[in-house]
Amino acid sequence: MGAAVALLVLGGGLSACKGDDDKAGDAGGAPGSGTRGGPALAAVDALTVKGRAPKTGYDRARFGSPWADTDSNGCGTRDDILKRDLDAVKFRGGDCTVVSGTLAPDPYTGKDVTFTRGRSRVDIDHVVALSDAWQKGANRWQASKRIALANDPLNLLAVDAGPNRGKGDGDTATWLPANKSYRCAYVARQVSVKKKYDLWVTAAERDAMRKVLARCPQEKLPGGGNPTAAPGRFRAR
Repeated sequence: MGAAVALLVLGGGLSACKGDDDKAGDAGGAPGSGTRGGPALAAVDALTVKGRAPKTGYDRARFGSPWADTDSNGCGTRDDILKRDLDAVKFRGGDCTVVSGTLAPDPYTGKDVTFTRGRSRVDIDHVVALSDAWQKGANRWQASKRIALANDPLNLLAVDAGPNRGKGDGDTATWLPANKSYRCAYVARQVSVKKKYDLWVTAAERDAMRKVLARCPQEKLPGGGNPTAAPGRFRAR
């Protein structure tokens, strides 16, 4: 993702937000990934609030090789998420390598985006960016937990590449999807990931989460995903 962080105003005009549909709740057959927890708004207050730690020492390699098959289903994580989130998916040589499909719609813009392997306009976004996680607790973790976060379907969405790269490592206080109808589901997913992995939030981030979710107080936490420790065969720096 690009380094630039797009600042969006959180006030006025947020519509009542729709939740994730079922296909965005599961990936790679992750057990229980369609289940939901309690209201996301209430969960915000259970998150630890601290200042952002320095980015010192952050490197993508600290979270393992990109798109490792941590759920051992024979497919890389990126293809698992493409298969979950795209419509009209076509494969090459089996049912792992996704060669085409349509993101209908892209959750961040509300527009349809065509995916063609090798000329992709679709990225897989870490909803809680890995750099953000590093600065809010992950720098202290064992490698297996960092690898798990980087490949957990709960923390991953197929999205339009442009907005994703503009997001950078922004949190709720500094970046929200332009598609206002998805903001509640987006923030609920960030809350769920941070709760699951015991990542903290800044005071500004907590306040921004509350502000978004106050407009949709019945928005549920998405649940499931993979365990919070990757199998021992996976390594990271």
